[in-house]
Amino acid sequence: MTNTRPDVRPARPHFSSGPCAKPPGWAPEKLFLDDLGRSHRGALGKQRLAYCIDLMREMLELPDTHRIGIVAGSDTGAFEMAMWAMLGARPVTTLAWESFGEGWVTDAAKQLKLDPTIIRADYGQLPDLSQVDWSSDVLFTWNGTTSGVRVPDGDWIPQDREGLSFADATSAVFAYDLPWAKIDVATFSWQKVLGGEGAHGVLILGPRAVERLESYTPDRPLPKLFRMTKGGKLVEGIFKGETINTPSMLAVEDAIFALEWAKGLGGLKGLIARSDANAAALDRIVEGRNWLGHLAQDPATRSKTSVCLTVDGADADMIKRFAKLLETEHAAYDIAGYRDAPPGLRIWCGATVDTADIEALGPWLDWAWENLK
Repeated sequence: MTNTRPDVRPARPHFSSGPCAKPPGWAPEKLFLDDLGRSHRGALGKQRLAYCIDLMREMLELPDTHRIGIVAGSDTGAFEMAMWAMLGARPVTTLAWESFGEGWVTDAAKQLKLDPTIIRADYGQLPDLSQVDWSSDVLFTWNGTTSGVRVPDGDWIPQDREGLSFADATSAVFAYDLPWAKIDVATFSWQKVLGGEGAHGVLILGPRAVERLESYTPDRPLPKLFRMTKGGKLVEGIFKGETINTPSMLAVEDAIFALEWAKGLGGLKGLIARSDANAAALDRIVEGRNWLGHLAQDPATRSKTSVCLTVDGADADMIKRFAKLLETEHAAYDIAGYRDAPPGLRIWCGATVDTADIEALGPWLDWAWENLK
């Protein structure tokens, strides 16, 4: 194998935890620049926020039973908003097989002091989902962004569950066909599969979650950003675009553009097809190299968006140099694995990446390997 630099660079270098570029056709002048300084509480601002929510509902094929709210603090803010406002009515079970799941364990055990049942698995593995007691509220990540491991489907969630299902789905929404009847609370952020800007989270509540909010008052103080009820009733305005905090209308317009782009691709099915094609292209790269492997061994539980790879004999220092070498050549950016994960690479295969760019990455990985091994 030669260490000659490849002739072709990916058109859009690959980020690790989000898409590498705006969708094709994105340009600042396409946004409603003259209107971005208008108040989000004015008629136009409310209209655009409501339109963004309507587009998300349409693209996700979300039933009318589920409400969608734009909230502060990205996916983390949305998930913690749900935890602080709803947990405590029942026992709590937390599942963790990567760093963000561990974050929810910390919140439930050390901050909220709920004494949760904790079910863990190592990076690359999925815990035994049959252990879950659904008389409790259950917290889990649908798609482990930092481990590349996902739940296979919603079959493990019973239809007649007593507790609520809380799904941190930030790198899963728009990449999988999610079973919304099995999800009571879901959260995500625009900067993952949609390739939008950060800082804003999206909170989706099913009817059982709304019932919990209206029937249960936690014995803890709630910051204003976490308050979704008033007088024992859901504040419906939150789910019609009347945000609790001041949103960035630039970020909202950016999300609208991404959603309209997705609609032009065929909606949810089009986005899923692009992610699937990208993951398959990366699989072919891995299969052709004996020094590369998947951290998630089981294809049925392997992420199709945030794909985590092992590199034969690599330690953290080598991975750092590997990623730096490719960044210097503008061939790939930020592909080192997450700091808490085993040393390896993490390649984003979400819908905003073109499959040809994943394919172009293969020779560059070879080149970096030959230079560093």
